[in-house]
Amino acid sequence: MKSRLARVAAAASAIGIVLIGCAAVPPAADPASDAPELRVSRKASGEVAGTYADAVAKWRTAEEINEWIGAQFEYDRDRAMQLSETQRARGATVAIHAPDAFFASPTGVCVDLARFAVETLRLVDPKSRPVYVMIEFDPFYLSGNALRRHWVVSFERDGMRYFFADSKRPGHIAGPYASTQAFIDDYAAYRGRRIVAFSERDSYQRKLRKPAARQARSERPS
Repeated sequence: MKSRLARVAAAASAIGIVLIGCAAVPPAADPASDAPELRVSRKASGEVAGTYADAVAKWRTAEEINEWIGAQFEYDRDRAMQLSETQRARGATVAIHAPDAFFASPTGVCVDLARFAVETLRLVDPKSRPVYVMIEFDPFYLSGNALRRHWVVSFERDGMRYFFADSKRPGHIAGPYASTQAFIDDYAAYRGRRIVAFSERDSYQRKLRKPAARQARSERPS
């Protein structure tokens, strides 16, 4: 009888351990959205600066910017549709929020967040060399809109690369990584989407191709 009770107790204990382990596993990222997953905490420590100018004067590191992002950022799904590949192909133009405007109303999408982080970090810690990382996924269609591009920010420290200002996980800094490619490999697995291309950029704006200079008739190749 005692041995049977011991076996039952052991089984119950094992089940309890399994359940605890399952509860500790973070939920998988929703591949259909760039919106944040469930956040553990949104409380920023310390005093929150009153204006963007106050924040820039106070902040010194990416970690301070990241903490503010984690506490304040709100994702705008309607804006994501407006900035989709489909709407842009139809000629829709939507301005990306300037950093001071974003600070006053921290609602937007990945590229708004990335612009805020890059331009702010360039002011408070230019030696970290922040750049945009544009990620191109296989397209996902939502309400008839193709969602393909995603933006995050990279910066350097002690010869290693770090990545943050990700609308999918605001308040998170990924790294250190030896290369951007190493981060991309991990990120594709986290997002559950195939990444077909990526690039590091100084600006979120597309570079317009300059038209070739017209040659004089005598200068044209025969």
